[in-house]
Formats: sequence, structure tokens, C-alpha cells
Amino acid sequence: MNQPLPNTDDIDVVDLRIPCKAEWVALARLSVAAVASRLNFSIDEIEDIKLAVAEACTNAIQHAHGSPFIEIKCEATGGELRLSVRDYGRGTRPENIRSREPDDDRVGGLGIFLIRSLMDDVEYDVQPDQGTLLVMVKRLTV
Repeated sequence: MNQPLPNTDDIDVVDLRIPCKAEWVALARLSVAAVASRLNFSIDEIEDIKLAVAEACTNAIQHAHGSPFIEIKCEATGGELRLSVRDYGRGTRPENIRSREPDDDRVGGLGIFLIRSLMDDVEYDVQPDQGTLLVMVKRLTV
């Protein structure tokens, strides 16, 4: 059985690199769930984290043309989990990324909306010729 991490200021880092293919997203989900469970997140919070990572990976697969892999970094402290999802593909231009509202009738585009709804902080850096970095933070609730 997993033991929770002690509440310290130390940062534990887990790095994962998966092929930029849909069949590998489950591995990313399971990996971040294992890290989150070590931090004592609730089952519901772990499900939120898994869904946010799956959406981030799916976005990379759909939009990061030419990226051979996706890198996922989990940085765990006693109080929060910081997840970075990076691809190295030719993505879209930063001004084209916008979160879709649920009542918007266009196809797709709910990924960013979901990620922002599920995580406490979300930032992304898009460089069309160098890839995209999405950073998400989930804090433990007391």
C-alpha cells in the first residue's frame, strides 16, 4: 500500500516520456494517479488530475504535428502537484488557442476548458516551431 509523502518542502520529481500516440495516454493517466495518491489527494481529486492529463496528452496528439513523444513531469511537494506536459511538434499559433464554453456549438475545443475547470492553476507556452508546454497545478485541500 502506498504511504503518503511526508509534508516537507522537498520536491520529488517523476519524469515520463510516452510516444505521441493515443494508446499510451492510459500510461500517463496511471502514472500521475500513482503520484497523486502519494500526496493524499482524494479519489475525486485523483480522477480530476487523471482527466486533465489525458486531455493535455490528447491535445498534444491531435495538434503537435511531428512530435515523436510527449514528456510528462510530475513535481510533488507536501502541498501540491505540479504537472508539465510538453510536446515538440509544430502546433498552432498561440492566438488560436482558446477555451470553448460548454454552450459553444463548434466541434472540439473542450480540452482547455476541462483542464482549467479541474486544476487550480493552468499556464501554457506555445512556440509554433518548438512545441507546447502546458503546466497544471493541483493543491491539496485541507
